[in-house]
Amino acid sequence: MGEESSKSKSSYTKDTIISEDLSEEAAFLVDRLLSRVQLHGDNFPAQYESFSELTRGCLKNIYGSMHGGAVGAVAERVSIACARTVVGNDKKLFLGELRMSYLSAATSNAEVLVDGTIIKSGRSITVVAIDFRLKDSKKLVYTSNATFYHMPVASL
Repeated sequence: MGEESSKSKSSYTKDTIISEDLSEEAAFLVDRLLSRVQLHGDNFPAQYESFSELTRGCLKNIYGSMHGGAVGAVAERVSIACARTVVGNDKKLFLGELRMSYLSAATSNAEVLVDGTIIKSGRSITVVAIDFRLKDSKKLVYTSNATFYHMPVASL
């Protein structure tokens, strides 16, 4: 095995098929992510704070609808913002559960309204519900529930 730099290492194999609908830049970013995760475990490239930040930039669904992972990333970000309205900045939030329900497809160019609601907030836990509705018809297309644990944990 020869040593290869992380720049030249690729996750492509001879059997890799890349959709014609995927831009070269998006294919490069996904390949780079997979190569880095393969080489360095769970450490993401330095310019991305989290996987959800990466999904905003390069993941699109070839079927013409919103990519489920991108919807989940939006749900995560909105849930954090919503939880921060009731949990002070002095406490860190730990995302313990993120549950998604994909009720219907929304086209990738559809305008979607995202509404976050605090379901419960106590000393050590906050639960947030997120609804995704089509702007034109108000049709509910995705729902999400997130459970956050407050860190450090309050003593009982």
